[in-house]
Amino acid sequence: MTLRTIESLGPLAGKRVVVRCDLNVPLRDGVITDDGRVRASVPTIQALLGQGARVIVVSHLGRPEGAPDERYSLAPVAARLGELLDSPVAFASDTVGEDATAKAASLADGEVLVLENLRFNPGETSKNEAERTAFAGELAAFADAVVSDGFGVVHRKQASVYELAELRPSAAGLLIAAELDVLDRLTENPERPYTVVLGGSKVSDKLGVIAHLLPRVDRLLIGGGMLFTFLAAQGHKVASSLLEADQIDTVKGYLAEAAERGVELVLPSDVVVAAAFSADAEHVVAPADAIEDTPFGASGLGLDIGPDTAAAFASLVRDSKTVFWNGPMGVFELAPYAEGTRAVASALTEVDGLSVVGGGDSAAAVRQLGFDDDRFGHISTGGGASLEFLEGKKLPGLEVLGWQ
Repeated sequence: MTLRTIESLGPLAGKRVVVRCDLNVPLRDGVITDDGRVRASVPTIQALLGQGARVIVVSHLGRPEGAPDERYSLAPVAARLGELLDSPVAFASDTVGEDATAKAASLADGEVLVLENLRFNPGETSKNEAERTAFAGELAAFADAVVSDGFGVVHRKQASVYELAELRPSAAGLLIAAELDVLDRLTENPERPYTVVLGGSKVSDKLGVIAHLLPRVDRLLIGGGMLFTFLAAQGHKVASSLLEADQIDTVKGYLAEAAERGVELVLPSDVVVAAAFSADAEHVVAPADAIEDTPFGASGLGLDIGPDTAAAFASLVRDSKTVFWNGPMGVFELAPYAEGTRAVASALTEVDGLSVVGGGDSAAAVRQLGFDDDRFGHISTGGGASLEFLEGKKLPGLEVLGWQ
């Protein structure tokens, strides 16, 4: 498979390079609570600065409705990027307006400018190709070349991801290249035993990846809210736990296929069941096949895998040579229901091989629980993009860079 890299753009000294990063970080009262994506963007920016390029960084943040919204300003991100680069970073208060135009024109070799949130412009996410192309053309006016490095958005056909890369010489940045190298190792001849751990709230979010990975893995461990649909497919009652009743037949098919293929599909043996969705609620550990036999009866809520399951999952993870994990094991944001996720995360740090945290809530969980990024083989910056790649889908933001 081929992918245009920065080297394909030739010498970049004195050139204006628009870098599409994914700086969609969580903010609370204007303060970044997890700067992982900002840190992940730094190597590519430094590589371009090292060549003497004039770097113009573009990104989205959150879901503004195609108009300026102070809650989603990239100003705090620009400030953090400057700290990480240990050099001043200019910030434009608009995306393709007067301020951006003036600051892009005055940018010197080896300097960085961050433009305001792309999604303040409706053309970025428009369903109309002509509108996207028009906005991409305004961004292209700032660029001699384009480097795409926002892996978290390569599954989106958006102006800065797709059309912009068609309008100027374009290539993938170091982050996208690294992400693809890891994902390729997960799909092409992975070292075995190969274990995939899936959690998160909904089975429906993971249907494609389960179907695509079942023929490829040795073990599939199921936790998170999606485990209750699997338990229901086995005929167990799950009280008031999260359940996608319309997916039960599909899940039965996965259980049958796993048995047929000799894949070890492991479901929890015990569950933490609470009286209510609250950190302060009474909660107990119950066998997975007896969730309604707790003091809470049919109103109980399963909010985490139980301690026996956590120990079993951790042992299977540690015994693997390749592990991909996507989705927390429980409601990790609430302390009483974080232990299953903590156990899996801790086990991943002990894998003698490739351990991959699949972005999104999983990446947020490991950081919130106090794990350093460098304890894992790889933490993806793109949860949705990672899953779609592992489903075997074509990703427009990669295809436009030559990826076949």
